[in-house]
Amino acid sequence: MYLDSNHGFNARRKKLTVTLASNPDQIRAAQALRYKVFAEEMQAKLNCKEPGIDQDLFDAYCEHLVALDEESGEVVGTYRILPPHQARKVGSYYSDTEFDLTRLQHIRSQLVELGRTCVHPNYRSGATIALLWNGLTQYMLKNNYQYMMGCASVSLNDGGHSAASLYRKISTESMAPIEWRVFPRCPLPINALDSKVEIETPALIKGYLRAGAVVCGEPAWDPDFNTADFLMLLPTQFINKRYSSHFAR
Repeated sequence: MYLDSNHGFNARRKKLTVTLASNPDQIRAAQALRYKVFAEEMQAKLNCKEPGIDQDLFDAYCEHLVALDEESGEVVGTYRILPPHQARKVGSYYSDTEFDLTRLQHIRSQLVELGRTCVHPNYRSGATIALLWNGLTQYMLKNNYQYMMGCASVSLNDGGHSAASLYRKISTESMAPIEWRVFPRCPLPINALDSKVEIETPALIKGYLRAGAVVCGEPAWDPDFNTADFLMLLPTQFINKRYSSHFAR
């Protein structure tokens, strides 16, 4: 399926198009970009069957949203999308491996999971993210799904103090209602960390919150990526009208 999102824009003089990957080569290019960002840049410990390719058991069940440089054809950004019917086939969402999602059971039939989000360093801009969100919005509207879920990750390079402080900061205003709470299988030990560090909310999380997302509980510790993962849930009915009109244009 092609997403009608080819509103070109000049990001470092590059014109980009967002679409769902339509062939194995595009999916492989997205997986190579993921490896470059997660393993090489972020030093994540990936269990790769093939050198330079980030791939796991969920990939075959997912659709892969990609941002393409129209001139070179290079994949420069990606979102992995796991719709509910495919999650049933694989047996779970990726987030099930990090969180107890029991309280989301009643919305699973309308729940789309986003993951493995990354953008090539030379294309990291608000415009690139906006274009990817445009594609996500069209995907949700076209398929009439009601909820988006995904993990927003924060580095633990400082020992976790920034992540604990971020949780304290955003949970006071953006915590999900009790019926959407999840529980980390490997919790970040927030009470043992300094949660009073001055921290700027990361751009991706800030974007989710501005769009209407909520934080579903305490963050999980992901030792492979050395990150604290915040599970975010965005009901489409909650999407801020300004963001909705922007992304759906």
